[in-house]
Amino acid sequence: MVGTFRPRRLASVALLGALALGLAACGGDYPNSTFNPNSDFNADIDALWDTLLFWGTLVFIGVEAALVYTIFKFRRRPGSGVPKQVHGNTALEITWTAIPAVILIFIAIPTVRTIFKTQAKAVPEALQVEVIGHQWWWEFRYPQYGITTASELYLPNGRTVNFQLKTVDVLHSFWIPQMGGKRDLISNRTNYLWFTPNKDLPSSAWNGFCAEFCGPSHANMKFRVFTVTPDEFGQWVAHQKQSAIFPAVALMPAAAPALPVAPVPSGTGSTPLLQVAAVRTPADTSAPAAPVPVWVFPREKLEKNFAYTIPKTPLTNQISFDAALLGKGDAERGRQLYGKSSCIGCHAIAGTPFNMAAVGPNLTHMGSRYTIAGGLYPNDTKHLSSWIKSAPHMKPGSIMPSLGKGVTDPKTKMVVNVGGLTDAEVADIVAYLQALK
Repeated sequence: MVGTFRPRRLASVALLGALALGLAACGGDYPNSTFNPNSDFNADIDALWDTLLFWGTLVFIGVEAALVYTIFKFRRRPGSGVPKQVHGNTALEITWTAIPAVILIFIAIPTVRTIFKTQAKAVPEALQVEVIGHQWWWEFRYPQYGITTASELYLPNGRTVNFQLKTVDVLHSFWIPQMGGKRDLISNRTNYLWFTPNKDLPSSAWNGFCAEFCGPSHANMKFRVFTVTPDEFGQWVAHQKQSAIFPAVALMPAAAPALPVAPVPSGTGSTPLLQVAAVRTPADTSAPAAPVPVWVFPREKLEKNFAYTIPKTPLTNQISFDAALLGKGDAERGRQLYGKSSCIGCHAIAGTPFNMAAVGPNLTHMGSRYTIAGGLYPNDTKHLSSWIKSAPHMKPGSIMPSLGKGVTDPKTKMVVNVGGLTDAEVADIVAYLQALK
């Protein structure tokens, strides 16, 4: 038996499908959604979106209603004559020109207002943060505090933050979906972006991304944002301002001649050699000041409430590491190896002599960070060991070369022999870096 076409049944099925799709879109957890007004910037953008959506929906409903009405009202009927022509009807043409113009005015006013507000200069007392894009990692500098860090950004709730956006190579785009809109980093130009995390926001963790294609590891260029209370931010700043806490990195011997000392910046790469380490004069018999306690966003809170910020990138099977050596390295041996390796040509560790380069990420407080490789992997012994052994295998296009002895570098296609590190030596360096709290 051949079925008959039933428009009403088809319409019911279509309506049911639309409702199911709508309900599916409303469910689930979307941690990178831009529709959560956690800052004044996002609140303004969200309000603008609601306005545009309202007028767009109104226009859609009006147009579709007029279309359906016209289809049924003026459909062709048996014996009907030629419909009346409206070409040249001045009143009608003015009407359908004026209505869109009025709607555009209602859209343009809030849009232009929001543009001017978000493009205005930040307040003078704002926290200043220099954001520097590299292929493929993020560098963050706090010039008011002399702090330089990488891949992890700490912001105080209730205080305006003014970002100065720069790039040292290609175009990038700075984006924290839960906090604000995207803003490009353009060569030979400094762009600005500012917002204020909500004052009543609990201490939270968010994801950050590069939103402009910048090469083979564009999708691997990530960072973490921690919005914390002002007191917690003060503790983090106090910890970050000091040199790395490591027992083997001590003050210079008392027999050393006295030298004028200036406060040590957090490894920006421009520190004069004589300012690298604090120097005790022979007459100084006082005990060194106790280090400031380490404070970072609590790990247990991160794992319980913000697991979506913990990277889960799988390890490559192109390199292997002796599992028996994981966690068995000697930090003091690692410190000595690090000081003689090529690492010092790219990285800075405040408080250590001859270690002031600024090509790669600042490693002053490496052991207190949660991620490595531009936010791509968790900062644990297993991932850090593989990263040091052969970064290009872990992250396509990585400028950091393969360092493991016997590894074939995927960029140069050459086997690392002379100067390469054995797995035992890598384990020692890993122990040292993880001890840099």
